[in-house]
Amino acid sequence: MKHTAKRPDLRNRIKAARKSSSGPATKDDAKLDENQSTEASPQVNGGATASFAKLSIFGTRPRRAMLLALVLLLTSLCAGFQHFVLTLPKTTSDELQFTDGIVVMTGGSQRLDSGLNLLTNGFAGKMLISGVGVGVNRAILVQELDLSENEVNALFCCVELDHDAQDTKGNADIARQWAQLHDMKSLRLVTANYHMPRALLVFSRAIPNVDLYQWPVSPDDLDLGNWWRDPVALRVLIREYAKYLAVYFGG
Repeated sequence: MKHTAKRPDLRNRIKAARKSSSGPATKDDAKLDENQSTEASPQVNGGATASFAKLSIFGTRPRRAMLLALVLLLTSLCAGFQHFVLTLPKTTSDELQFTDGIVVMTGGSQRLDSGLNLLTNGFAGKMLISGVGVGVNRAILVQELDLSENEVNALFCCVELDHDAQDTKGNADIARQWAQLHDMKSLRLVTANYHMPRALLVFSRAIPNVDLYQWPVSPDDLDLGNWWRDPVALRVLIREYAKYLAVYFGG
């Protein structure tokens, strides 16, 4: 009985000794703990806010860059289109230089009339009509076109018809073979004025060793003088400008 009565008292003494050695918690200690706990919270929140800000910045910069690039691209295209239209070649009244051959690209009777007129007036020795429809011959052209006697004679003596070309590149390939066959050093291209920039580009790449001259034809059925008011003319010019860019950048 005496042994069991002393054990609780020993335990109490040990607890009291530990408590006295550690010392009582002071108000300053409690305040320090409170400050540490409150300071930790803003750091965590601040870090999350900073991370979100960085994420927002990196998330919006690519979009802004893409939007800016799109605006610059559209502006360049509009400016380029306006320059393309305003600088379309015009028929000149200056004295023309003689060329070895004339290449007429089909697409309207005005082109054929212009080519035959140049041929009969002695501005070339031969003429190629490229892209003629299958079954069309000289006799049919005489029936369809209001030709003078000199033009009819020139058509049968000095004009060759090409039925194979389907596009401008085909016109250039056939013209190259024709020029090589007749050892020609200069050619005059006859086509619509809005088609001429692309035609010159394609021909210059296909026949780099031949001097090229132009004879642009202004179509009567297109009001290019007021192209911004004419939906038909605007559509034709936009389509041709797109084709020109495709050839220019596509090689």
